[in-house]
Amino acid sequence: MDIGHRNYHCITTYFCCSVSPKFDLPSCSAQRGGLSLLGSLKNRCDQINLQLIGARSLQHQSHVRGAVRCDYPQNADLPRYYSKKEKKPFPVPIIELRRAARERVKNRNNLPKHPVPPPKRGLLVAGLIPVAYRVFNARIKLINNLKKLLKVMPVHACKWCNEIHVGPIVHPFKTCTGPESSIRKGSHEWGKAVVEDILTPIDAYHLYDRLGKRITHLERFSIPRIPAVAELCIQAGVELPDYPAKRRRKPVIRTGKNEFIDADETELPDPETTTMPELLVEMADTEIVAPSSGEEKTRVAEETVRAWEEMRNGAKRLMKMYPVRTCGYCPEVHVGPTGHKAQNCGARKHQQRNGQHGWQTAILDDLIPPRYVWHVPEIDKPMEKELRSFYGQAPAVVELCLQAGADVPHVYKSTMRLDVGIPTDVKEAEMAV
Repeated sequence: MDIGHRNYHCITTYFCCSVSPKFDLPSCSAQRGGLSLLGSLKNRCDQINLQLIGARSLQHQSHVRGAVRCDYPQNADLPRYYSKKEKKPFPVPIIELRRAARERVKNRNNLPKHPVPPPKRGLLVAGLIPVAYRVFNARIKLINNLKKLLKVMPVHACKWCNEIHVGPIVHPFKTCTGPESSIRKGSHEWGKAVVEDILTPIDAYHLYDRLGKRITHLERFSIPRIPAVAELCIQAGVELPDYPAKRRRKPVIRTGKNEFIDADETELPDPETTTMPELLVEMADTEIVAPSSGEEKTRVAEETVRAWEEMRNGAKRLMKMYPVRTCGYCPEVHVGPTGHKAQNCGARKHQQRNGQHGWQTAILDDLIPPRYVWHVPEIDKPMEKELRSFYGQAPAVVELCLQAGADVPHVYKSTMRLDVGIPTDVKEAEMAV
């Protein structure tokens, strides 16, 4: 079995030690994994709890029982890659959805009705408006900082496929699937990467009224398209003069399943003016100034990681209240309760569907693709082709910031395989079980 694909979980590990009353150098005997695991768990676990449980008067020693607790697995596999011939799986299986629907119908008379969420009634969630502003600003800060880091950090992109690599020495893996890859025997042809290679641009149609009529095929060129994250923030409460959105102060009145009328708001007083956070602006390439020192580069890298985490965590919160749809066959994303009717799906067998999208509930990776790249254990040394199964991967943003001097968030350490020992040569790798 390949050691790189093992999945170790360090949820709780107990060990006992015999220490003197003065707590000098302990003499430990490993139990259930022992203290030998602590060296490998230091990159995975955040806290180690020690409890004094007793004393033995004859040897004047005490037993210490410890528990190592961790919320993340030690090593984890990457998310499965789906080819163009496969359909994306549903976030919740169809069987589970049908079972939940039957339970709702069965208990409809016994349980009270749940209140309708404000977005389905045309209103905003007041508590998520600051979150939307933070997500919008985090995205702008992330783009500006990536432009700064790309001036001092080497990032390579293949000219024929979507493969990218972070580091001065490119990897030797022949995994190119672009045009004429068979002639090149899978070898990549590297060039300089840009921000769009690290942050995959996902655009969506801008909706003036998220409860309005669906976009038809004839309207696909008349409605502007903006980044999907920005559209999600606009529907959650961010005000942009260039992309206005309809704001209701009273819930809509339903007249049918898909029909409604707006409530009369003339009797309401004028809305109070509230001060919203200032929106950041994306800087042009000519205005970008590269970090002048190592300390400044590390500071920019740490800000970039925080902006990346804030954008993803905030977008995940917004998606729980404001539905986002994705096509099960192509990367198209639509921010709204139902998908649009534009027949522009070009995925496999789109002729059978007349170009229509197969809409389903989107997950966070559909809205913000992480773009995994190979994690380079040692920047100055090239990666070995024969040791490919021992290397881990991380999102391109995380790997770039890690090489720039920032700390790695714990959630990404499992896929980076920091605890996997990399053999020094091929002969040692063949001996690994």
